[in-house]
Amino acid sequence: MPSKQELLDLQFIGARCQLIDLAAFLDRVDRHEGKSDFRLDALKKALPLLLEDRPDRARAVLEAFSDHSAEPAAKATIQGAFGAPTP
Repeated sequence: MPSKQELLDLQFIGARCQLIDLAAFLDRVDRHEGKSDFRLDALKKALPLLLEDRPDRARAVLEAFSDHSAEPAAKATIQGAFGAPTP
């Protein structure tokens, strides 16, 4: 198992790049007019989870993007997924 230092040495630049990509995406969205969207709201809600000192951040983020409804939809209205629970 790699040490913390080895993980940082191997993966820091990739994580930094992903964070910059996310910041650039949010900048692009903010430059456009229009109302907010449930997917953007879900993304913003999940971001603080990254800063929590907990061993299951990935699970917490996945849960934030999961649909927790118990009843199946009566009929599919689209073929695909939204990536975030619809309101």
